[in-house]
Amino acid sequence: MELTPPGPRGIPPLFARLVDDSALFPPVGAAMPEALRAHFASRDSEHAGVLGVFLCQASRLPELITELIKIKPKQPLPLSLIIDTGLGGVPKAISIVESRSELLALRMVEMPAPSDVDEVWLERVSEFVPEDVIRVVEPRRGVGWLDGVRKVIEHGSWPKIRCGGQAGENFPSVDEVADFLAVVSGSTGASFKATNSLHRAVRHTDPDTGFVHHGFLNLLVASARSLAGGDVRGALESTDAQALADEARALSEPAAKAVRALFASYAAASFEEPVADLGELGLL
Repeated sequence: MELTPPGPRGIPPLFARLVDDSALFPPVGAAMPEALRAHFASRDSEHAGVLGVFLCQASRLPELITELIKIKPKQPLPLSLIIDTGLGGVPKAISIVESRSELLALRMVEMPAPSDVDEVWLERVSEFVPEDVIRVVEPRRGVGWLDGVRKVIEHGSWPKIRCGGQAGENFPSVDEVADFLAVVSGSTGASFKATNSLHRAVRHTDPDTGFVHHGFLNLLVASARSLAGGDVRGALESTDAQALADEARALSEPAAKAVRALFASYAAASFEEPVADLGELGLL
C-alpha cells in the first residue's frame, strides 16, 4: 500500500505530509466551518507540503459534506474517516464518502480496537475497507497490548499509538513508546500513526497541566535510531531541541524516507504550532 506522496518542492522528505489535521477533536474541538476554513488556508500556505489529511468522525459526515458544498473546493478533500459509530457503521460511512467523490477523497480509515484485538474483528476491518485505503487501528495500552500491535500489523493495518490526552494515564511512558517502536520497526514493511498531544516538536512539560508531552521530532529521531539500532530511549527523553534538529537534518534522503515509511504521520490539533517549531529549528 503506497503512502501519501511527498509534498511539493522545498519541503524536506522527513516532514512531507507529516501533520494530519485533527482540529475537530479535543483539545480544540473546532466547529466544522472554522476547521475547514483553516484547513484550506493551510493547503494554500507556504508550508502546505507538511499537511496531510483532514480527520472527521463518521457521525459528522453529513455536516462535513454540507460545508464542502458551500466551499466548492477545487480538489476533493483528502480525508481520514474516524469511526465513532462502531465497526458495523463502516460500510455505510465509506459508501457516503464514495458517493461524494467530487468533494472527498478517502485516504484512511481509523478506529479503536476492541480490548482483545480479536482476529475475526481485524478480518472484518480488512473486508469493509477498500484495498486502496489505509486502515489504522489503535490497540489499547495495557497488559499484552504489544501482542495487539503485532496482530494489527499482521492483518495489513497500521497500528496507532496515542501519545497523550486530557488525563495523565493517556500519556505513554518512554519505555512504552520505545517498546512500540521496537515492534513496528522489527516488522517488515510496517508503518504506524501517532495521535494526541504531539503539537510541539520537542519533549516538554505543559505549564498548565504539569503533563510531560512527547515531541514529534523526538519520535522522528527515535524512529531513525530504531531502524539503525541506536539509542531509542535517549531520543525520546531528550529535551535538547538543537541536538534533535541537527540529528534530523543529518539524515540522508533514503534514511529520511525510511523513517517516514515507518512513522507515517501524526494527528495535530494545530498546524501552525508544528510548522512554527520546525521553522525556529531551521528545519523548514
